[in-house]
Amino acid sequence: MTITQLQYVLAVAEHKNFTLAAEKCFVTQPTLSMQIQKIEEELGIQIFDRTKKPIQLTEIGLKIVNQSKNIVNEANRIQDIVDQQKGFIGGEFRLGIIPTVMPTLLPMFLNNFIKKYPKVNLIIEELNTDEIIVKLKNGHLDAAIAATPLEEEKIKEIVLFYEPFVAYIPEGHSVFDKKEIEVSDLNLDEILLLQDGHCFRDGILNLCKNNPGNSDKFNFHIESGSFETLIKLADEGLGTTLLPYLHTLDLKDKDKAKLRQFKDPKPAREVSLIYPKNELKIHIIDALRHVISGVVRGAIAFQDIQIISPIQKK
Repeated sequence: MTITQLQYVLAVAEHKNFTLAAEKCFVTQPTLSMQIQKIEEELGIQIFDRTKKPIQLTEIGLKIVNQSKNIVNEANRIQDIVDQQKGFIGGEFRLGIIPTVMPTLLPMFLNNFIKKYPKVNLIIEELNTDEIIVKLKNGHLDAAIAATPLEEEKIKEIVLFYEPFVAYIPEGHSVFDKKEIEVSDLNLDEILLLQDGHCFRDGILNLCKNNPGNSDKFNFHIESGSFETLIKLADEGLGTTLLPYLHTLDLKDKDKAKLRQFKDPKPAREVSLIYPKNELKIHIIDALRHVISGVVRGAIAFQDIQIISPIQKK
């Protein structure tokens, strides 16, 4: 059997469809089917149950797929070894970034990185944390930037920085006149949240889990995908919101006047560079880490912080 045949097996296992797998592998469907059939004949077993729709792995097929992932990854590592020996940092690198980090962090490091490493073809996707985890495990991302810790056994995490939560309090609110606030000042019923699927939302829910509130002040419920929308609604007196620190740096002066820092230890999220434990393309991951660490070091200088988990607690 060959590495290419194993790649075909992995493609069918992922897409559960021979035609779609062939398209993703840039071969014809008969070619892909024939190569998979050759492996099955060589091993004397069936990897796929073709009688089911969509196609399913057999019990032995699942074990073969898991081993095939290891073999393909190790084969890919050969090129990594050669590149590192030559000191070459280049090639395609697929990076996922969560939506609440992308608009603030990406402009800070992207220009520096592509100038320093022009031979790296950086492909960036904005994805939520669940999508990132799936793509890292399936080999469709080389690394990602996300809020951690994620408690994922097959994923490594390198902390890039700690980003405090900052409250946005409209004029006239009961805590507007305070210079610094405490978590106990917040009423979860009044906090305007990002929509479900954002880990920053889950962090807020974890932060305020002891302050559920029982306010009947507002007869509406809204979850938005945009911090800008939440800020505008807060300005209309429809609640408060929490923002990541980097997002506050670009606010207008009139909006910055409504920001309130938390007392120490400040609640914060941990933002990390995460990647599969097989450490493929680790030389590019290290290069990316050094560039990002260099640019954020001057932007975030908070020391006394309390890390809030991005995983929603039941």
